[in-house]
Amino acid sequence: MQERIWDKHLTERDKAVLKASGYGALGGFGKRPALLVIDASWAFCGEKSEPILDAIKRWPNACGEEAWNAVAVMRKLIDASHDKGVPVIYTTGAWRKDGWDAGSWLWKAGRMTEQQKADRAQGIDGDEIVHAITPGPKDVVIHKQKPSGFSSTEMVAYLNLLGCDSVIVTGGTTSGCVRATVVDAFSLNYRVVVVEDGCFDRLQSSHALSLCDMNAKYSDVIPHEHVLEFIDSMEAGLYPLPPGA
Repeated sequence: MQERIWDKHLTERDKAVLKASGYGALGGFGKRPALLVIDASWAFCGEKSEPILDAIKRWPNACGEEAWNAVAVMRKLIDASHDKGVPVIYTTGAWRKDGWDAGSWLWKAGRMTEQQKADRAQGIDGDEIVHAITPGPKDVVIHKQKPSGFSSTEMVAYLNLLGCDSVIVTGGTTSGCVRATVVDAFSLNYRVVVVEDGCFDRLQSSHALSLCDMNAKYSDVIPHEHVLEFIDSMEAGLYPLPPGA
């Protein structure tokens, strides 16, 4: 059996439990997916590929070179989706400059104030999607204030409009906003695929074990090459578009 990214983090007991319990069955792709690009912004990626301990000196929430490795994968998936007319939906944050609407982040995310100061000092909007994967004219950008892309957003409305029955999830962080989005998508009965090398996180262990947990219970976690093969096999023109799109 091919080794998975999380195997080295599991005890022999853990491996035996997963095998005996039947977790990790393949759910398969849906017929009409949307590609979700979760929070691939300057704040989480930084401005360039560099070791995370260097990146966080300027961007406290940055994930370093792992983020940019995932961005390169996202670029391939976005291009393939555009070629086939598969909807691409981005998420990113949206906050008042005074931070008044940050809510629970203020008492849990201790570096949020630092991040806002960094944004202002650098003259860059940290919530802007990195330019390597700038949204196209027909892509959707959803602004959110909580981890899940479904939490108090228009996500379901757009998926309904486009007739989507499934989502392919990329972005960051794996243990945070990606996982929250995946759990909500699963809870809403969408089929979910997570692109293993199209996600990123700050902690290597959190990244690997979150992928393990999502693969066990909520989604299929697979490499981007298999996702590209699926997108390439799709029939073009499957999605209804609103007038004028």
